[in-house]
Amino acid sequence: MALVDPPRWTHEELEHERRIAISLFREERLTEPVERYIEAFDDYVVGIERLMQESDDLRSLRDVAQAVLTDGDLLEAVRYIAGPPVSADDLMELAETHLTASRLRDDEAAAHRVVDTVLKMLDSRRFSWVIEQRHPTDDERSAAAMASAALMASQRVRTNRANTAKTDQEALVREHLAASGLTEVPTREIWTTSDAPGRGNFCAESSVVGRKADVVVGLHDGRVMPIECKVSNSSTNSVKRLNNDAAVKADVWIDKLGSHGVVPVAVLSGVFKTLNLEQAQDRGLTIFWAHDLTPLTDFVATTESPRDE
Repeated sequence: MALVDPPRWTHEELEHERRIAISLFREERLTEPVERYIEAFDDYVVGIERLMQESDDLRSLRDVAQAVLTDGDLLEAVRYIAGPPVSADDLMELAETHLTASRLRDDEAAAHRVVDTVLKMLDSRRFSWVIEQRHPTDDERSAAAMASAALMASQRVRTNRANTAKTDQEALVREHLAASGLTEVPTREIWTTSDAPGRGNFCAESSVVGRKADVVVGLHDGRVMPIECKVSNSSTNSVKRLNNDAAVKADVWIDKLGSHGVVPVAVLSGVFKTLNLEQAQDRGLTIFWAHDLTPLTDFVATTESPRDE
């Protein structure tokens, strides 16, 4: 019996589907509630203002390091006084400490290292008075709080947007697989095809030969179908999401499990370039779109009765 090949799309088909995805992306962004940003902004203004009040407008930040850093909201605000803001992971490495409240509460030296690290990166435009060792004017204090809150709110909206989009996409794929008659089973670590979900089953996020897949399907013919859900907000970003991530995983999966043992898949939404789609497809990645998952479930169904050679 010959295994059923996954679909390969022509240039015209990829161009058509990507334009639909872009149109849906634009519609979603343009109708996104502005209130999400405003609510985040208002929350962060309060946090930044509280940070400045408790640290004498940052001039005595080192003296109150432990009290400030053991408050989650204030710790986040501290990261954003750097220019550019420093991530929690980077700050831990630079200050050589964990950022847990218990660690910083019990280790004054660690708290001082965190503050000293951030102050070395302090945004001298927003907080010029700290550099000049003076009190800020009311206008300077207000402008710094507004600018900092804008930075923090923008990052929160971007992060929430990306997390929500990916989570929704994964949920959509799982819903369609279940609706098509497949059974969801527990997640697992997969090193061989026998470790994968059984025929007609699927599981959520699992490691496949050391590389994470968002969903893994056990095809009816015994092959494994790891699915990567990718959301891109720009054609530049599509290279990272598709070619430098999903296609690289496809290379590893095919190398380790064999071209007859695995069918790597990417489910896409957002903005992608046709050239990148074709390049990924040429590397063995099968492409489906979140806005139309019927071809995905149709392919799964065709594997139930492999063709005779």
